[in-house]
Amino acid sequence: MADLRSEEEQLDVIKRWWKDNGVSLIAGVALAAAGVFGWHAWQNHQEGQAAAASARYQQLMALSSQPTLADEQRATAHELAGEIADDYGKTLYADLALLQDARLAAQQGDYDAARDSLSRVAEGSSRRYLQSLAWLRLARVEIAAGNPERALELLEEPISAALSAQQAEARGDAYAALDRSDEARTAWQEAIELAQTHDQPLYGVQFKLDDLGAEEAM
Repeated sequence: MADLRSEEEQLDVIKRWWKDNGVSLIAGVALAAAGVFGWHAWQNHQEGQAAAASARYQQLMALSSQPTLADEQRATAHELAGEIADDYGKTLYADLALLQDARLAAQQGDYDAARDSLSRVAEGSSRRYLQSLAWLRLARVEIAAGNPERALELLEEPISAALSAQQAEARGDAYAALDRSDEARTAWQEAIELAQTHDQPLYGVQFKLDDLGAEEAM
């Protein structure tokens, strides 16, 4: 614009530019403002969802942490876990509620219900550790239900290295249930080594090895 000969010419250029581009500029500013507003609204919605899910999850934990549960209380806990999973499915609390629901079901020997809840986490969670934990617990459910072969299949799923010792222990349990003692011993020894290497908590595996040795000695 320094090449223009007068202020009038500069003003005329500005007017023409505004006429050609003003509407799109205003629209762009409006869209940007709407985007910022929409982002904040989405953030507020997410925070509200998380807060509501947390409150419901605390209710579930307060109910299910009692030493014993009557049938009615257990049914209420199951219903509450389902509501959390359905209404707040994208939150951490949905996964945690399903894991808790599966634990209560397994304690009662309701392996079908435990499978359903664990499968939802294993197949649908975006959180690697919780997804791995669900695969691991599904394998344990199958062992308890008398399906160790299925448990071994589930233990081939991609399970987080943070649970590698528990994975090896469960594999040993499955082999033991199949009376494959040598493979059970190898898996349990691997579990102990992994626990020591990665500083992972693991309890009772040495007792399983000792019992296996005692049975063979008889």
